[in-house]
Amino acid sequence: MTANASPRPDEPTVLRDDTDGVVTLTMNRPAARNALSMALMTAMMDALKTIRNDTAVKVVVIAGAGPAFCAGHDLKELRANPSRQSYEAAFELCSRLMMTIVHLPQPVVAKVHATATAAGCQLVASCDLAIAAEGAKFATPGVNIGLFCSTPMVALSRAVGRKRAMEMLLTGEAIGAEEARAAGLVNRVVALDALDAEAETLTQKLAEKSPLTVSIGKEAFYRQIDLGLEDAYAFASATMTRNMMAADAIEGIDAFLEKRKPAWTG
Repeated sequence: MTANASPRPDEPTVLRDDTDGVVTLTMNRPAARNALSMALMTAMMDALKTIRNDTAVKVVVIAGAGPAFCAGHDLKELRANPSRQSYEAAFELCSRLMMTIVHLPQPVVAKVHATATAAGCQLVASCDLAIAAEGAKFATPGVNIGLFCSTPMVALSRAVGRKRAMEMLLTGEAIGAEEARAAGLVNRVVALDALDAEAETLTQKLAEKSPLTVSIGKEAFYRQIDLGLEDAYAFASATMTRNMMAADAIEGIDAFLEKRKPAWTG
């Protein structure tokens, strides 16, 4: 989660690179630690919709520019529009983005060079595979600012064991890359200077497989293991919207943005 500024209007929020059947989508809000603004999520959705029907694309990589992979929802943007309707729109769009990744016929690989928190951790958990640099950290810290990570919980609880997921959600504490690998959140951990090469090696292996076979297998995997995903996201979105309206969430977020200690009322 972040309180940093957005990029200049002329800068694209998502960059696309096509190389040998592999598309890399790079979140491009480095000053905001790639916080998931409405514009960024919409741009990512648009890119994935285009990719879905592009038979030339075999694999998708999601990366982040700047000092963080993704800091979660843009709290400054959320608090600038303090209405139930705007909160619902943000959480529902994020949920649809995550489900678009799951439902994409091509495999999606998260290339995590640094910190992934809250909805950023959700993004990693939603990708089919993930490679992390040794210094990367993962957390769902919403509980610390009065906003439980209800929608990140959906993806996280499907990627790691219940006890580990609950510890992350209830404490808000970050785990390192090796711990994330042991928990099942990421597949591989390498040195930062080897991250690009490792990602290329993996994606080329995936790109060599039959696109039809991969798409069938991917769909089957999620249908059998994640029954009720839409219902879970609908419930979590409603829960998070209701939580966003609570006094402690408002106070916690405002305190975070103002860099002061919150005063809880709940």
